[in-house]
Amino acid sequence: MSSIARILYPVDFSPSCAAMAAYVKRAAAVLEAQVSLVHVIDPAGYSGMQLYVRPVNDVIDEYLGIGRAKLGSFLEAQFPIKDCPRILASGDAATEIARIAREDKFDLIIMPTHAGRFRQMLLGSTTAKVINDADCPVLTSRHAETIAPRPLQHREWLCAIGLGPTSEHMLRFASRVAGEVRARLSIIHAVQSGDLRLPIDLDLGEQIASAARQEAKRQIAGLQRKVGTDAQVRVAAGSVKEALLEAALEADADVLIIGRSHEHGSHGRMRDLTYAMVRDSPFPVLSV
Repeated sequence: MSSIARILYPVDFSPSCAAMAAYVKRAAAVLEAQVSLVHVIDPAGYSGMQLYVRPVNDVIDEYLGIGRAKLGSFLEAQFPIKDCPRILASGDAATEIARIAREDKFDLIIMPTHAGRFRQMLLGSTTAKVINDADCPVLTSRHAETIAPRPLQHREWLCAIGLGPTSEHMLRFASRVAGEVRARLSIIHAVQSGDLRLPIDLDLGEQIASAARQEAKRQIAGLQRKVGTDAQVRVAAGSVKEALLEAALEADADVLIIGRSHEHGSHGRMRDLTYAMVRDSPFPVLSV
Protein backbone atom coordinates (compact mmCIF):
# COMPACT_ATOMS: atom_id res chain seq x y z
CA MET A 1 0.00 0.00 0.00
CA SER A 2 1.29 3.45 -0.92
CA SER A 3 2.42 5.73 1.91
CA ILE A 4 0.60 8.63 0.24
CA ALA A 5 -2.83 7.51 -0.97
CA ARG A 6 -4.90 10.67 -0.35
CA ILE A 7 -3.91 14.23 -1.29
CA LEU A 8 -5.70 17.36 -0.08
CA TYR A 9 -5.48 20.27 -2.52
CA PRO A 10 -6.65 23.63 -1.06
CA VAL A 11 -8.01 25.98 -3.72
CA ASP A 12 -9.00 29.66 -3.69
CA PHE A 13 -9.92 29.98 -7.40
CA SER A 14 -6.93 32.28 -8.11
CA PRO A 15 -4.83 32.11 -11.33
CA SER A 16 -1.84 30.75 -9.39
CA CYS A 17 -4.03 28.06 -7.88
CA ALA A 18 -5.25 27.04 -11.34
CA ALA A 19 -1.66 27.03 -12.59
CA MET A 20 -0.77 24.58 -9.83
CA ALA A 21 -3.32 22.02 -11.06
CA ALA A 22 -0.97 20.35 -13.55
CA TYR A 23 1.64 19.85 -10.83
CA VAL A 24 -0.91 18.38 -8.39
CA LYS A 25 -2.26 16.05 -11.08
CA ARG A 26 1.23 14.85 -11.95
CA ALA A 27 2.09 14.35 -8.27
CA ALA A 28 -1.07 12.27 -7.82
CA ALA A 29 -0.14 10.13 -10.82
CA VAL A 30 3.42 9.58 -9.59
CA LEU A 31 2.24 8.76 -6.07
CA GLU A 32 -0.82 6.82 -7.28
CA ALA A 33 -2.99 8.91 -4.96
CA GLN A 34 -6.51 10.34 -5.02
CA VAL A 35 -6.93 14.13 -4.94
CA SER A 36 -9.64 15.98 -3.00
CA LEU A 37 -10.15 19.72 -3.49
CA VAL A 38 -11.00 21.86 -0.46
CA HIS A 39 -12.19 25.45 -0.36
CA VAL A 40 -12.65 27.41 2.86
CA ILE A 41 -15.00 30.38 3.08
CA ASP A 42 -13.81 33.00 5.56
CA PRO A 43 -16.72 34.58 7.47
CA ALA A 44 -14.58 37.72 7.79
CA GLY A 45 -15.25 38.26 4.09
CA TYR A 46 -19.01 38.56 4.54
CA SER A 47 -20.37 41.98 3.59
CA GLY A 48 -21.08 44.14 6.63
CA MET A 49 -24.04 45.74 4.86
CA GLN A 50 -25.57 42.34 4.09
CA LEU A 51 -25.20 41.27 7.70
CA TYR A 52 -26.90 44.51 8.72
CA VAL A 53 -29.98 44.17 6.50
CA ARG A 54 -30.37 40.37 6.30
CA PRO A 55 -30.46 37.48 8.79
CA VAL A 56 -26.97 36.06 9.41
CA ASN A 57 -28.03 32.52 8.48
CA ASP A 58 -29.32 33.74 5.10
CA VAL A 59 -26.00 35.41 4.34
CA ILE A 60 -24.04 32.32 5.39
CA ASP A 61 -26.24 30.06 3.25
CA GLU A 62 -25.78 32.36 0.25
CA TYR A 63 -21.99 32.39 0.56
CA LEU A 64 -21.91 28.62 1.03
CA GLY A 65 -24.09 28.15 -2.05
CA ILE A 66 -21.84 30.36 -4.18
CA GLY A 67 -18.73 28.61 -2.86
CA ARG A 68 -20.22 25.17 -3.50
CA ALA A 69 -21.10 26.06 -7.09
CA LYS A 70 -17.64 27.52 -7.82
CA LEU A 71 -15.89 24.57 -6.20
CA GLY A 72 -17.95 22.08 -8.17
CA SER A 73 -16.96 23.58 -11.52
CA PHE A 74 -13.36 24.60 -10.68
CA LEU A 75 -10.74 22.49 -12.50
CA GLU A 76 -13.42 19.91 -13.34
CA ALA A 77 -11.59 18.84 -16.50
CA GLN A 78 -8.37 18.10 -14.59
CA PHE A 79 -10.08 16.68 -11.49
CA PRO A 80 -13.48 15.13 -12.36
CA ILE A 81 -15.88 15.23 -9.42
CA LYS A 82 -16.58 11.49 -9.65
CA ASP A 83 -12.90 10.78 -8.99
CA CYS A 84 -11.87 13.83 -6.98
CA PRO A 85 -14.24 14.77 -4.12
CA ARG A 86 -14.88 18.39 -3.20
CA ILE A 87 -14.89 19.64 0.39
CA LEU A 88 -16.39 22.98 1.41
CA ALA A 89 -15.74 24.49 4.84
CA SER A 90 -16.20 27.79 6.64
CA GLY A 91 -13.80 29.46 9.06
CA ASP A 92 -10.13 30.34 9.20
CA ALA A 93 -8.57 28.79 6.09
CA ALA A 94 -5.42 27.35 7.68
CA THR A 95 -7.27 26.00 10.73
CA GLU A 96 -9.89 24.29 8.59
CA ILE A 97 -7.40 22.82 6.13
CA ALA A 98 -5.35 21.32 8.97
CA ARG A 99 -8.49 20.04 10.71
CA ILE A 100 -9.90 18.40 7.58
CA ALA A 101 -6.56 16.78 6.77
CA ARG A 102 -6.37 15.39 10.31
CA GLU A 103 -9.96 14.24 10.74
CA ASP A 104 -10.32 12.79 7.25
CA LYS A 105 -6.89 11.15 7.45
CA PHE A 106 -5.24 12.70 4.41
CA ASP A 107 -1.64 11.66 3.78
CA LEU A 108 -0.41 14.86 2.10
CA ILE A 109 -1.42 18.49 1.61
CA ILE A 110 -0.19 20.23 -1.55
CA MET A 111 -0.33 23.99 -1.13
CA PRO A 112 -0.35 26.33 -4.11
CA THR A 113 1.83 29.33 -3.32
CA HIS A 114 2.35 32.63 -5.08
CA ALA A 115 5.60 33.97 -6.48
CA GLY A 116 7.61 37.02 -5.59
CA ARG A 117 6.34 39.07 -2.68
CA PHE A 118 4.11 36.29 -1.37
CA ARG A 119 7.08 34.04 -0.78
CA GLN A 120 8.95 36.84 0.95
CA MET A 121 5.92 37.40 3.17
CA LEU A 122 5.30 33.68 3.70
CA LEU A 123 5.57 33.78 7.47
CA GLY A 124 2.09 34.49 8.79
CA SER A 125 0.37 33.39 5.56
CA THR A 126 -2.13 30.56 5.23
CA THR A 127 0.63 28.31 3.89
CA ALA A 128 2.86 28.94 6.89
CA LYS A 129 -0.02 28.32 9.29
CA VAL A 130 -0.88 25.04 7.58
CA ILE A 131 2.74 23.89 7.78
CA ASN A 132 2.70 24.80 11.45
CA ASP A 133 -0.64 23.17 12.30
CA ALA A 134 -0.96 20.13 10.02
CA ASP A 135 -0.14 16.67 11.28
CA CYS A 136 0.50 15.20 7.82
CA PRO A 137 3.30 16.16 5.42
CA VAL A 138 2.86 19.38 3.42
CA LEU A 139 4.28 19.89 -0.07
CA THR A 140 4.85 23.49 -1.13
CA SER A 141 6.09 24.50 -4.55
CA ARG A 142 7.76 27.61 -5.93
CA HIS A 143 6.12 28.80 -9.11
CA ALA A 144 5.12 31.88 -11.05
CA GLU A 145 1.70 33.47 -10.87
CA THR A 146 0.25 31.70 -13.91
CA ILE A 147 2.89 29.07 -14.77
CA ALA A 148 2.95 25.61 -13.24
CA PRO A 149 6.13 24.39 -11.52
CA ARG A 150 8.26 21.75 -13.18
CA PRO A 151 6.34 18.44 -13.08
CA LEU A 152 7.23 15.92 -10.42
CA GLN A 153 9.37 13.17 -11.96
CA HIS A 154 10.98 9.88 -10.97
CA ARG A 155 14.37 11.49 -10.47
CA GLU A 156 16.32 12.62 -7.43
CA TRP A 157 14.79 13.43 -4.07
CA LEU A 158 16.82 15.17 -1.38
CA CYS A 159 16.34 14.59 2.34
CA ALA A 160 17.78 17.15 4.76
CA ILE A 161 18.32 15.54 8.15
CA GLY A 162 19.72 16.65 11.46
CA LEU A 163 21.03 14.15 13.96
CA GLY A 164 18.27 14.41 16.53
CA PRO A 165 15.53 12.12 17.84
CA THR A 166 13.38 12.41 14.69
CA SER A 167 16.15 11.72 12.17
CA GLU A 168 15.40 8.02 11.84
CA HIS A 169 11.69 8.69 11.29
CA MET A 170 12.54 11.30 8.66
CA LEU A 171 14.91 9.04 6.78
CA ARG A 172 12.48 6.10 6.89
CA PHE A 173 9.70 8.25 5.47
CA ALA A 174 11.92 9.70 2.74
CA SER A 175 13.32 6.29 1.82
CA ARG A 176 9.87 4.68 1.69
CA VAL A 177 8.23 7.35 -0.46
CA ALA A 178 11.24 7.74 -2.79
CA GLY A 179 11.29 3.98 -3.22
CA GLU A 180 7.59 3.88 -4.07
CA VAL A 181 8.05 6.41 -6.89
CA ARG A 182 11.41 4.89 -7.94
CA ALA A 183 13.33 8.10 -7.25
CA ARG A 184 17.00 8.25 -6.27
CA LEU A 185 17.36 9.50 -2.71
CA SER A 186 20.23 11.69 -1.50
CA ILE A 187 20.91 13.04 1.98
CA ILE A 188 22.12 16.51 2.92
CA HIS A 189 23.31 17.50 6.36
CA ALA A 190 24.81 20.73 7.67
CA VAL A 191 27.30 21.16 10.48
CA GLN A 192 27.68 24.53 12.15
CA SER A 193 31.12 25.96 11.49
CA GLY A 194 32.97 27.77 14.23
CA ASP A 195 33.33 30.94 12.21
CA LEU A 196 30.09 31.97 10.48
CA ARG A 197 32.01 34.53 8.41
CA LEU A 198 33.79 31.78 6.51
CA PRO A 199 32.37 30.77 3.13
CA ILE A 200 30.28 27.62 2.92
CA ASP A 201 32.40 24.57 2.23
CA LEU A 202 30.54 21.71 0.53
CA ASP A 203 31.77 18.11 0.73
CA LEU A 204 30.54 15.69 -1.91
CA GLY A 205 32.33 12.57 -0.73
CA GLU A 206 36.00 13.44 -0.69
CA GLN A 207 38.18 13.07 2.41
CA ILE A 208 36.57 14.99 5.25
CA ALA A 209 38.97 16.97 7.39
CA SER A 210 36.94 18.36 10.25
CA ALA A 211 36.03 16.34 13.30
CA ALA A 212 32.45 17.56 13.11
CA ARG A 213 32.10 16.31 9.58
CA GLN A 214 33.69 12.99 10.45
CA GLU A 215 31.25 12.52 13.30
CA ALA A 216 28.30 13.53 11.15
CA LYS A 217 29.32 11.06 8.48
CA ARG A 218 29.66 8.32 11.09
CA GLN A 219 26.23 8.97 12.57
CA ILE A 220 24.54 9.20 9.18
CA ALA A 221 26.14 5.91 8.16
CA GLY A 222 24.72 4.30 11.30
CA LEU A 223 21.34 5.80 10.57
CA GLN A 224 21.40 4.43 7.03
CA ARG A 225 22.24 0.96 8.33
CA LYS A 226 19.23 1.08 10.65
CA VAL A 227 16.90 2.22 7.91
CA GLY A 228 18.41 0.03 5.20
CA THR A 229 19.38 2.82 2.83
CA ASP A 230 22.57 3.54 0.90
CA ALA A 231 21.97 7.11 -0.22
CA GLN A 232 24.66 9.53 -1.33
CA VAL A 233 25.51 11.97 1.48
CA ARG A 234 26.38 15.63 1.12
CA VAL A 235 27.76 17.38 4.21
CA ALA A 236 28.01 21.16 4.25
CA ALA A 237 29.63 23.39 6.86
CA GLY A 238 28.69 26.95 7.74
CA SER A 239 25.51 28.62 8.91
CA VAL A 240 23.01 25.75 8.84
CA LYS A 241 20.40 27.57 6.76
CA GLU A 242 22.88 28.84 4.15
CA ALA A 243 24.76 25.54 4.09
CA LEU A 244 21.59 23.54 3.43
CA LEU A 245 20.44 25.92 0.73
CA GLU A 246 23.88 25.83 -0.90
CA ALA A 247 23.81 22.04 -0.87
CA ALA A 248 20.29 22.06 -2.30
CA LEU A 249 21.39 24.36 -5.11
CA GLU A 250 24.11 21.86 -6.02
CA ALA A 251 21.44 19.23 -6.68
CA ASP A 252 18.86 19.38 -9.45
CA ALA A 253 16.25 17.49 -7.43
CA ASP A 254 12.48 17.25 -7.71
CA VAL A 255 11.80 17.51 -3.99
CA LEU A 256 13.60 18.61 -0.83
CA ILE A 257 12.32 16.74 2.22
CA ILE A 258 12.74 18.52 5.56
CA GLY A 259 11.54 17.88 9.10
CA ARG A 260 9.22 19.96 11.26
CA SER A 261 9.04 20.09 15.04
CA HIS A 262 6.51 17.72 16.60
CA GLU A 263 5.55 20.34 19.20
CA HIS A 264 2.15 22.03 19.27
CA GLY A 265 1.25 25.12 21.26
CA SER A 266 2.96 28.47 21.34
CA HIS A 267 6.29 27.19 19.99
CA GLY A 268 4.63 25.41 17.08
CA ARG A 269 6.13 23.30 14.32
CA MET A 270 7.17 26.07 11.95
CA ARG A 271 10.68 26.93 13.09
CA ASP A 272 12.90 29.56 11.48
CA LEU A 273 14.86 26.97 9.51
CA THR A 274 11.69 25.36 8.12
CA TYR A 275 10.41 28.78 7.08
CA ALA A 276 13.69 29.68 5.39
CA MET A 277 13.86 26.43 3.46
CA VAL A 278 10.24 26.64 2.31
CA ARG A 279 10.74 30.28 1.30
CA ASP A 280 14.12 30.02 -0.40
CA SER A 281 14.44 26.46 -1.72
CA PRO A 282 15.05 26.32 -5.48
CA PHE A 283 12.53 23.48 -5.82
CA PRO A 284 9.45 22.10 -4.00
CA VAL A 285 9.72 21.34 -0.28
CA LEU A 286 8.02 18.40 1.41
CA SER A 287 7.91 19.21 5.13
CA VAL A 288 7.30 16.20 7.38
